[in-house]
Amino acid sequence: MTLAEHYKVMTAWDGCLLSKESNFVPGHGNPKADIVFIGEAPGKKEDEQGVPFVGAAGKMLDKLLDSINLKREDVFITNTVKYRPPENRDPTKAEKAECLPWLLKELEIIKPKVICPLGRHATNTFLPDAIIGEVHGTVQQSDDWPYTIIPLYHPAAALYNGGLRDVLFEDILILREFL
Repeated sequence: MTLAEHYKVMTAWDGCLLSKESNFVPGHGNPKADIVFIGEAPGKKEDEQGVPFVGAAGKMLDKLLDSINLKREDVFITNTVKYRPPENRDPTKAEKAECLPWLLKELEIIKPKVICPLGRHATNTFLPDAIIGEVHGTVQQSDDWPYTIIPLYHPAAALYNGGLRDVLFEDILILREFL
């Protein structure tokens, strides 16, 4: 199955209540990427444009990529939840569980070497007991997953907490070193 075929099936799926209120936002980028960045859920701009990380957090992600000489075309960017929660609230456990098979299928098709979950929700999808404040910027392995996991703070966190900006730029260097 290709990503396009996967997304065609996903577009027709209505098993998530969020699909009644917002648009499906598929992953975007290089379908053969070694690195996949995974956010928690689309925001308003992403819901409108149908592309992940196109708002302010996306601009921050672009700066992070640029700092290690990567571009969006080099990586794949997606979200744990494929629809925007109302008022940009945190996705519920049920919403994350409903969308998890779709995320896992994306990863199965892409076959990345490294995933970078962005923020608490995405990190806990792969490392359920992890605390983002303790594992950000570290190389993690899990018997449950066939790829290396390097959790990072969500780029939006740096927009709301300026002190995290420098941390994010330091943490992304771990990815560059790993590669």
